Amino acid sequence: MRRKDFVKYLTLFPLGLKAMQIKELKSLVHAFDPSDQMPILFFGHGSPMNAIEENEFVEGFRNSVKDIPSPKAILCISAHWETRGTFVTAMETPKTIHDFGGFPPELYQVQYPAPGSPEWAMETKQIITQTSVGLNYDWGLDHGTWSVVKHLYPQADVPIFQLSLDYTQSPIYHFELARQMAELRQKGVLIIGSGNMVHNLRLLDWNNMQTDDFAFDWAREANEKMKTLILQNDFKSLTQYQSLGKAFQMSIPTPEHFLPLLYILALKKEQDSISFFNDKAVAGSLTMTSVKIG
Repeated sequence: MRRKDFVKYLTLFPLGLKAMQIKELKSLVHAFDPSDQMPILFFGHGSPMNAIEENEFVEGFRNSVKDIPSPKAILCISAHWETRGTFVTAMETPKTIHDFGGFPPELYQVQYPAPGSPEWAMETKQIITQTSVGLNYDWGLDHGTWSVVKHLYPQADVPIFQLSLDYTQSPIYHFELARQMAELRQKGVLIIGSGNMVHNLRLLDWNNMQTDDFAFDWAREANEKMKTLILQNDFKSLTQYQSLGKAFQMSIPTPEHFLPLLYILALKKEQDSISFFNDKAVAGSLTMTSVKIG
């Protein structure tokens, strides 16, 4: 019986249940209904300048949350917080970190004053049993998080916390760790991965920075193959990306921008739909391709 049918059934038989009991049962059913879950999102975040520019990618960021419920909290796995071990931010008021250099002064003036969530951080720590999770009170929100989330929730009124990437661990380790966080979706937490599928800054073609959807052949090949594997639910192959050929090796010279994608894929359920947005390349060796699941 579906949840909404069960709730209707309860209301038809008030004689055997007090009003308060019916209300409590409705709440309980809602809390555990497998059809009530937040979607999950991977954002190709690209340049920090997307935080203050108006462009098609920013529009894509905004549109991705227009049709989803208001989250109780946001958990972001960002490419820009790597640690030895796994940590979650647990401060009441996370600072806005400007972890980049050489950009216009106005970018450094941006603040995203969303509250943190020690409660959700502690719950995340408790549900992950694969490894010890530390509570961090020093980090805050790096640009992989705030440069995107500021467009999703500009009022900065949704509690937000981050999970770090343990740089000592393998892709399959991160994938398996992410699967343990599935129940957060059921409880109203919006889980976001922020990185880039193809991310090789050393090979950027600065002369084609403004050329629409400009990609080197190897970058296009890898990006298209990634999308195909995602649609086929072949996530195991993506955890072994280093064995997928030269195009993947050039597209993912270091893992930190790719790993947040694996966290999102690990949380996909069988019935979830998959869609892509912002599916374009920038300057040859960077793709903004983003994924919405659920």
